[in-house]
Amino acid sequence: MREVTVGTADLAAYQQVLGPERSATLRSGAGRLAALLAGRTVWNVNSTAAGGGVAELLHSLVPLARALGVPVRWLVIDGDAEFFAITKRLCTLVYGSPGDGGPTGEAEREHYRKVTEANAADLAGFVRPGDVVIVHEAQPAGLVPAAARLGAKVVYRSHTGCDTPNEHTARGWAFIRPYVEQADATVFLIPPHVQPWAPAPQVVAPSIDPCLPKNVALSQDEAVEVLRAVGALAGGAADGGPVTVSPGGGPSIELRRPVIAVREGDPPPADAPMVVQVSRWDRLKDMAGVLRSFVAADVPGSYLTLAGSDVTGVSDDPEAEEMFVECRREWERLPTELRARIQLLCLPMADPRENALVVNALQQHATVVVQKSVAEGFGLTATEAMWKSRPLLANAVGGLRTQVVPDESGLLLDPTRPDGAAGGIARVLADPALADRLGAGARRRVHENYLPDRHLLQWGDLIETLVKEDDPDASAR
Repeated sequence: MREVTVGTADLAAYQQVLGPERSATLRSGAGRLAALLAGRTVWNVNSTAAGGGVAELLHSLVPLARALGVPVRWLVIDGDAEFFAITKRLCTLVYGSPGDGGPTGEAEREHYRKVTEANAADLAGFVRPGDVVIVHEAQPAGLVPAAARLGAKVVYRSHTGCDTPNEHTARGWAFIRPYVEQADATVFLIPPHVQPWAPAPQVVAPSIDPCLPKNVALSQDEAVEVLRAVGALAGGAADGGPVTVSPGGGPSIELRRPVIAVREGDPPPADAPMVVQVSRWDRLKDMAGVLRSFVAADVPGSYLTLAGSDVTGVSDDPEAEEMFVECRREWERLPTELRARIQLLCLPMADPRENALVVNALQQHATVVVQKSVAEGFGLTATEAMWKSRPLLANAVGGLRTQVVPDESGLLLDPTRPDGAAGGIARVLADPALADRLGAGARRRVHENYLPDRHLLQWGDLIETLVKEDDPDASAR
């Protein structure tokens, strides 16, 4: 186990986005919480410092909370390949999917226990009585009892779920339930994901950070410059040297690492209509289904970009390479003229800020963004695209149904259709006025509901309740 080093956020940048009234409310709530904690620490525990939605949320919320005076820190657990294969299986099962079909029997439980015990020993070196420990997802779920034994108040935060429980969700939850039900509270993304046995369940939607490189405003010229620099669009520098960009006028980011691209011929031209999905290489994100939808839409002159993390760069997702290979094989079966209009990109993970800027540029440059998940916790890649005023086509699953108001902030798709995005792709590409209207509605919905001030204040309310339960006199100090 190790601690992730994070700095503090620039509060002035958030005030520019939130405005004075929301900024004052955030400062007031954070100040009250900081006084209430009085020497306690709020610990977040998850499985990786880079890659995936949990790590991204923590890279946003922890520095902001610290800038507001709230004592928040972040720990990442250790585990071997077998452990992460088991926990990937558990997360997929909780989504309602059979995943790799592997076992979750006594041998898997014993290995999970051994890895958890090793991390629990490390946890004792950080956590003190009275602290608050937030355990994120199945990987560190086994640490809930250990944190409680150390005298902490413990919250289990679920980032996955299934709208309609089935035998797969039952098997996944059965594995981690003995740990999770020992928490003082549980937090879920949307109401349908709440488990009936969960202790003190709360619903807290996640958020995106408008001030990080992934979401700061880029002009169209800046987005094109970034994508050309990494080889995602045609027209990059002939010498292939690094390009430096200062997104949103903030600190400069040097683009030194090209994308790993699978495509036929040259990169797409910058002036071509572009359909984009940015997701993990994961069977639940259905990248191959987006490819099939694009082919079925058959819009002349348009291009498709499927982009995910470098398959060697996400330590807790052992299926990523397998899913990327499956998608590449489907691409290879297409006629040459179609392969020339579809690119699969693996985005380097060595520099998180560089990776985030490339994702930002891909979403900003997109004519239409697709999120064709067959199961979804919330879908922050969709939220990010909405913030950039992009028209969004999303399967009607999980938190995507919460975010998308049909025909107002996007279009909802039938998740049972393998090429279900085809009609929406064709419709939006053919109607620029519709694209503009959906994009404006998407931006507005994110501004009103999915920025970090609301997110932190909800967490503050929950932590305040737990601390007062533990120490009724805390509010008087």
